[in-house]
Amino acid sequence: MGRLFVVYALLCGFAGSVAASSAEDRSIVLATTTATQESGLLDYLLPIFRDKTGIEVTVIARRADAVLDGPRRGEADVVLMHARPQEEKFVADGFGVKRFDVMYNDYVLIGPKSDPAGVKGKDIATALKAIEAKGAPFVTRGDRSGTHAAELALWIVAGIDIAAAKGAWYREVGQGMASALDAARAANGYVLSDRGSWIAFKDRGDLDIVVEGDRRLLNQYGAMLVNPEKFPDVKKDLAQTFIDWLTSPEGQTVIAGYKVDGQQLFFPNADRSGG
Repeated sequence: MGRLFVVYALLCGFAGSVAASSAEDRSIVLATTTATQESGLLDYLLPIFRDKTGIEVTVIARRADAVLDGPRRGEADVVLMHARPQEEKFVADGFGVKRFDVMYNDYVLIGPKSDPAGVKGKDIATALKAIEAKGAPFVTRGDRSGTHAAELALWIVAGIDIAAAKGAWYREVGQGMASALDAARAANGYVLSDRGSWIAFKDRGDLDIVVEGDRRLLNQYGAMLVNPEKFPDVKKDLAQTFIDWLTSPEGQTVIAGYKVDGQQLFFPNADRSGG
């Protein structure tokens, strides 16, 4: 009887360990940007995904220029970010399997309500030219984030070599979006912001949106499975389940339903074929 009890106990322990192992295996690591994390979208979306699938998602958030460092070493299962050239190179270099459009938001140019550079309602290129020509205070994150990269690209679109043109009017904070917005408020200046950060920013002072709606301000997000052929530890089935859900009608509805102060922050536009 004693021996049977020991065998039974061992079997129960083995079954318990298998169950625990199985539960642990139903988790994935998501690499994303700090802006995505700070928007609050993932805090809203991931519990819904977990309740639907039983899959836990651990988030590693870094600034845009560092997001792909971990996945390039196989330290993530899936990527969600908003820097398409880097995403496409990640796939072309064999680190990712395929890229899927998921959603977009947009950038807005913030400035004083008095609008000393006279840019309100103009397109973004015309606005930046006017700011540079008048030497109006402009705050840049200067932190190699996705927003910083987008701003630098927009100066190029405006035909301005900002490295050569910048002076005392061009102020680098080297910090996140909230700090940049706060610096712009203090300087009564202009700053490029993602719309979500602007909505979340409460101490606005005299600041307001002065340019929005230009197609060049679109901020597209994409999702990619980290290549399991290169990194065998990637949980490809669970990670692909996450991508499939994000791009499904249900996932897209959840994304559209995320709002801050009644305002929708992200707009679903999934391409389920990838590309």
